[in-house]
Amino acid sequence: EAAAAADKPMVTDPTTGKMVTAPEYGGTLTHAIKFNLEPGDVWFGFRALGMTSGVVEKLAMADWAIDRDTYPFLTGYVAPLYALRGALAESWEQPDATTYIFHIRQGVHWHDKAPMNGRELTADDVEHSFHRLLGNKLTGTQFSEADPSPSGTLKAFPFESVEATDKYTVVMKLKEPKLRALNLILDDWNAVIQPPEVIEQYGDMQDWRNIVGTGPYTITDFTKGSSITWTKNPNYWGYDEKYPENRLPYIDEITGLVIPEEATFLAGLRTAKIDFIGWPGATQLNEIETADRLRETNPELVFHTWSERSNASFAMNTNKPPWDDIRVRQAMQMALDLETMNDAFYKGAADTIPRGIVALEFKGYHVPFEEWPEEIKRYHRYDPAGAEKLLDEAGLPRGADGMRFKTTYMHFPQIEVSWAELVAEYWRDIGVVVDIETPSMAESNARRRAGDWEIGPQVLGIKADPSINMHLYWSGNPGNTGVSDPEYDALYEAAQVATTIEEQKALFRQMDWRIIEQFWAIWGPLAPAFSVHWPWVIGYSGEGGFGGMQNMVVFSRLWIDSELKKAMGY
Repeated sequence: EAAAAADKPMVTDPTTGKMVTAPEYGGTLTHAIKFNLEPGDVWFGFRALGMTSGVVEKLAMADWAIDRDTYPFLTGYVAPLYALRGALAESWEQPDATTYIFHIRQGVHWHDKAPMNGRELTADDVEHSFHRLLGNKLTGTQFSEADPSPSGTLKAFPFESVEATDKYTVVMKLKEPKLRALNLILDDWNAVIQPPEVIEQYGDMQDWRNIVGTGPYTITDFTKGSSITWTKNPNYWGYDEKYPENRLPYIDEITGLVIPEEATFLAGLRTAKIDFIGWPGATQLNEIETADRLRETNPELVFHTWSERSNASFAMNTNKPPWDDIRVRQAMQMALDLETMNDAFYKGAADTIPRGIVALEFKGYHVPFEEWPEEIKRYHRYDPAGAEKLLDEAGLPRGADGMRFKTTYMHFPQIEVSWAELVAEYWRDIGVVVDIETPSMAESNARRRAGDWEIGPQVLGIKADPSINMHLYWSGNPGNTGVSDPEYDALYEAAQVATTIEEQKALFRQMDWRIIEQFWAIWGPLAPAFSVHWPWVIGYSGEGGFGGMQNMVVFSRLWIDSELKKAMGY
């Protein structure tokens, strides 16, 4: 392998400082996808978005050339403004608090596929797409309440008009200032620019054969529940942000194999029938033991360790007793020996530093643990005797059977249940019996919305723009975390009308602290996940996506070292 690469030119990855073999064109890449992808309009959920990412595009995308310590590309959430660069909009400006002007990139062409037939993208296409997203499939600048859009987030903003003022300029106006508007216009999940002729001819993109975009790949084959093939767009407008002289994409063909079972896609990876498993296909490995076994059987594979958020935390429904008593919530936190649990469950690899909903990477948006007052810190130290004292004070003494009370944990089916089972053992030690229920995802979501639950999973330390997640504890969120708090709601409402980033940042900091000091969530470690690929896949550093569900775009920046692959016998 070393000999195969010895004579090849090398380049430095400017985002990591690592030397890699120089980009080359051609080849195929096969990756595993955990969930069935489904054709459909881009607002029909993540399965449709997963299929069309890299095919249809937005006005902006995360900047692939940005330092990974600044923005790590680890989520499918909307990217923060500082990490965005122009895509279909080459640039934008905001002359006043309610007006946004977008300068549409010239020389971008739709795929050479009927009915678009390779024509140039114009500002009219952008106007058409946003009218449809905001509730009007027609032309003009009025938005129809009689023809509502299924798109929720953008439609909730007070748009006054979206108008193409010339061939390459779009002006959007709001009725009142909204700080997050620009971010969502550029990168909201649903804010893709749709092909007008396709919508006019077919009404939607429910048939995969009708999906046309401006992106680096086109969909050339699809079998539901089995596979999907993306083929290189030879007339793509984009150049590699790391190596600007190189036109994208590098790889000729991307094949996604739908394989829900981990054992099956691991077998495919071991035999090189699959080149890549990881976040873009939701096939990342979440268990350290599984990753360790794979390393032992296939030491030649390349592993990337990363974490997006803590999936090992818990929410308590504070609208129900005994969780309405903060002492009970504090006791549940004190009862957990997270350091020992980390060693036993995660082999010491998880991050146990407590935090709220905001990730440590977002400086100024949260209070770092080292700055927490001792009164709060002490509840995060393992102290079962202190936990029992709190429960006694809360009027929950041990009964004749030694138990204090019983409760139910409603497990979310996509998260490994064994962590919850370990936590339940610790809680039993302080006299709290936890029955674990595993309803279907649909039932779990329905019960969460209805408030019909006691303990449930909660995500914390989310490595995404804080403005995206603060609504989770807002009482107006129907799927909220069991919290109805006027003080938090007032902070949230103030953040929605903040006029500067600094003002909003200060409010988010207060909101995050409110979550922490009220113990609305029980902190659990931020565990590692693993993306894995064969060494001939070059240019990958563990990234997950280019912003709001732009996950497949990652593959357009990777390349295949064909000589290395051949030298390794494949």
